[in-house]
This record gives sequence, C-alpha cells and structure tokens, in this order.
Amino acid sequence: MNTARPGETNFGHPGAQSAFRAVKLLVGTYVALSVLTLVVIVVLRDHASVVNDAVWTRATIVVASSLLTSAFALRAARGSRGAYLRLRIVSAVMVLAIAVIVAVPGPFPVWMKIEQGVCGLVLIGVVTLVNGKRLRAVFAR
Repeated sequence: MNTARPGETNFGHPGAQSAFRAVKLLVGTYVALSVLTLVVIVVLRDHASVVNDAVWTRATIVVASSLLTSAFALRAARGSRGAYLRLRIVSAVMVLAIAVIVAVPGPFPVWMKIEQGVCGLVLIGVVTLVNGKRLRAVFAR
C-alpha cells in the first residue's frame, strides 16, 4: 500500500536512507563552508585586496544556493520527487559554476578560488550520490 502523497514516494530501502544521510551531511558541510566564508568576508571587508565586490556577490549567491540546496535535500529525503529533481539540478549547476570560477582568470582572489574548489568537491559528492542508481531507482516513475 502506497501512503505517499502526490509528488512523493515512499522508500524504506536502507540503501536510500543511507545515501540521503550522506547527502545531508555533505550539503550541511556546503552550508557551513558558505556561511563561514561570508563571515570571513564581513570580518575582512576593509581589506580591498582580499574582499572586492565580486567576492561579496559570489558569497551571497553561494549562501543562498547552499540554503536552497539544503531545503531540497531535506524534502527529497522525506520523499519529494520535485525536491529530488531540484537537488539534482542545483547541485550539478553549482559544480559547473564553481569550475568556471576556479578555472577562469577574473576578479576572484586565490583564497576564494580555493574555498570554492572545496565547495565544489563537496558538491561533487552530492551530485554523485543523487545521480546514483540507488536514488534514481527510488524516484523512478
């Protein structure tokens, strides 16, 4: 008997629950890194060589994105197909955006490129898990 609401799926598969525990841990790490980075930017705001307008803009976008990613992960872990799809899309898009920021010369200082690289590695873990067979099978129609 399926007790899931429309747009949700029931899954008691232990592999799915384990995968979502890992996803939530990784996404939590992404949120923590993003918020910590914004705190560092606030502290160093008077040092133009390490904090410029591009850094402020990017950090704000990353914090917002990390919070959305967290909301999607939590809802997906409760069975929301829509949140699962959004989690897959947002995590992949952020990995691509981070790759561009790290690879292309531009207004971002080296310290931020390193921080973004770490965030990218964390998100690669999320992308790998949410696009893996186990979770795709759970949310297959």
